[in-house]
Amino acid sequence: MKKKILILGGGLSKERLISLETSKQVKNALKKKYKVKMCDLDKNFLFKVQKFKPNIIFNALHGRFGEDGYVQSIFENQKIRYTHSGVLSSAIAMDKILSKEIFIKNNILTPDFIKYDSKKISKKRIIKKIEKTLNFPVVIKPVSEGSSVDVFICIKKNFIKNLNKLIKYKEVLIEQYIGGREIQVAILGEKKLGAIELRPKRKFYDYKAKYSTKAKTEHLIPVDLPPKKMNKVLGIALKAHRLLKCRGVTRSDFKFYKNKFYLLELNTQPGMTKLSLVPEIAAYNGMSFIQLLEWILKDASVNK
Repeated sequence: MKKKILILGGGLSKERLISLETSKQVKNALKKKYKVKMCDLDKNFLFKVQKFKPNIIFNALHGRFGEDGYVQSIFENQKIRYTHSGVLSSAIAMDKILSKEIFIKNNILTPDFIKYDSKKISKKRIIKKIEKTLNFPVVIKPVSEGSSVDVFICIKKNFIKNLNKLIKYKEVLIEQYIGGREIQVAILGEKKLGAIELRPKRKFYDYKAKYSTKAKTEHLIPVDLPPKKMNKVLGIALKAHRLLKCRGVTRSDFKFYKNKFYLLELNTQPGMTKLSLVPEIAAYNGMSFIQLLEWILKDASVNK
């Protein structure tokens, strides 16, 4: 009898469309060998899960509610095996400030930052604080969103204008802008799967650069780094994966600037679309898409 795999996608975050695309790609790859059902994260999703009685839930959600420990806690409560990281690891990785504090404590370079809460500090005061501690340009982003949603590179002149676009978020991360090369590293369990370099045509690897074919981001693999430097960045990614006690596959985003690697963030549920990086890294290193998915399924568990 074929194993039942329920692919949970869609959801309520701003990454809904990307999650649906990931779900579609996963379903198409798995449907020949497994009994597969797609399910949206809506108010009836738990009823659908209980009715289908899957052996494994493939969590294809991105962003809030799907990548932050929320649905993971439901899976744990229901004792249903699920893919990717557990409740606490997901929550910590999704919180950019908390994860950066852990990286800093463990001697992993990450850009300096300030946490901004509009209820606690005025915009004039935050500008003065930036000039005193970070200097412009800076990057501003929500503390808990993925896929470079609502991320802006700001100079002093357009800082307030862009900050106002994030008014709906309780907290905003203001981060020192780091130039240099964009390098992404995939970790698969305890294995350093590989790396890829991105050369966006846009200012940085934002939402459009990630998911629009028109953005034409250049993917460079293998990455042009000396072996020692390559081993260094792979090692940092594995260290971060272990520090957050992640499971399954993760993708870490780095900037390589002035001969140093700066870890920007760690993603516990990388995309599995046609433009996604982890499948591309896997393919370059001899692992097909179906092999990657089956590894993730085999790693599925509860009590993480």
